[in-house]
Amino acid sequence: MTVAVRSFAKINLGLYIGAARADGYHHLRTVYQTIALHDVIRVSIERNSGRGSGIEILCTNKDPRVPLDSSNTCYRIAERVLDELGAQGRVRIEIEKRLPVQGGLGAASSNAVATMFALELALRKTRALKKKLSPAARLRIAAEVGSDLPLFLVGGTALGVGRGEEVYPLVDLPSLPVVVVTPGIGVSTPKAFADWDALMKDGPCVDGASPRPGGAEPRLHTTTRQLTRPRASDRLLEAGCALSAWLSGSPSIIGSPNTGAPARGGSRAGNLLLDLVRTGIENDFEKVVFPQYPELRDIKGALERAGSRYASLSGSGSTLYGLFRSPADAAKAASRLRKQGLKAVATSTLTRQQYWKKSLVVGR
Repeated sequence: MTVAVRSFAKINLGLYIGAARADGYHHLRTVYQTIALHDVIRVSIERNSGRGSGIEILCTNKDPRVPLDSSNTCYRIAERVLDELGAQGRVRIEIEKRLPVQGGLGAASSNAVATMFALELALRKTRALKKKLSPAARLRIAAEVGSDLPLFLVGGTALGVGRGEEVYPLVDLPSLPVVVVTPGIGVSTPKAFADWDALMKDGPCVDGASPRPGGAEPRLHTTTRQLTRPRASDRLLEAGCALSAWLSGSPSIIGSPNTGAPARGGSRAGNLLLDLVRTGIENDFEKVVFPQYPELRDIKGALERAGSRYASLSGSGSTLYGLFRSPADAAKAASRLRKQGLKAVATSTLTRQQYWKKSLVVGR
C-alpha cells in the first residue's frame, strides 16, 4: 500500500535571532508562511513480506545531498511514529525532490511531517494501525525531530518562537503572489548561526544596529557603548513589539474576512506589502549570509528591481523570495529573472485552509 502526499515549503516573514540558549539553540522570533511549492512524499508498507521490518529511504531524483540513512528527518520521524503506535512492517519512503536542499524553505522538516501523515494513512489502509496519533503526540514527535517541524502541523501564517518549535497560528494573510529564486548553492544553518554569534560577540551598537561585518562599527567611546548596549532579551522584546504592531495594526490582516482567494492587486495586498516595508521586518541572517555569499545580496536587489514590494532571504538561505501585487506582476518578474540566468518561479502563499486541502493524498 502506497500513499503520496504533498510536502509544502515555507518562507520566513522576518526572522529575529536572540541569545544562545543553554541547549545550544538560539531564541528566535519569526512569522512562518507556507507557500505552494512542494516535494512529493510516497510511503509504502509491506507486511509479512519475508524481508522483516525496517525503514528504507529513496530519493527519486538521486540528489547526493539527501541522506538515505537514519540521519534523514523522514527516517527519524517514521521510527518514532512506528514506536508510538506499536506498529510493525517494512516502510519504504520515496522523496521526490522539487525543493532545494539547504535552501531555507524548510524542505527537510516538511518532508518529515508529510511522512508522518502518509505513514499513518498507509498503516490505516493496511489495517496495521491499532491506534492513531493524538495531536499532542504529533506535536511532541515533530518538536523532537527538528525546530521547524511543528509549523507544518499548522500551515498558513504562524508565529514561531523559542527555537522555532513553538508555533502559534495567526490570522491568515491573504494568498499573495510570490517569486521564489533558488540559487545553486547551499547555506549551512549551523554555520550561519556561528557566524551570527561571532558578529554579535561585542553586542549591538548604541543606535540598536548590529555590528557591521569585519568589525567596521561607528566610532564610539567604549564606556558609552558598554553603558548603553541593549541586552539580547531587550532586542527580542523589540522584535516581538514590532511583529505585534505589524500583525495587529494592519487593516489588511485584521478586520476583514479572509476567503483564501488570491490577492489581485487591491488595497488589501498593497497595504500588507507597504506595512512590511514600513515596519522594517527583516531577516537577521542576511547580515551574515550576504557577506559570505554576495551573489545572494545581488539576487535580492534583482527581485526589488523586478518590482517586488518586499524581498527577503528565507530562513538562513540560500533561497530568496519577493512578494508582488498581482500574479501578472509575479509572472513577469520571474520571466525577467530567468532571462538573467536565475532559477526563478512564480507561485503563491497558502492560507491554512488551502494548505490542508492541497496536502491531502495525491495518489497511490
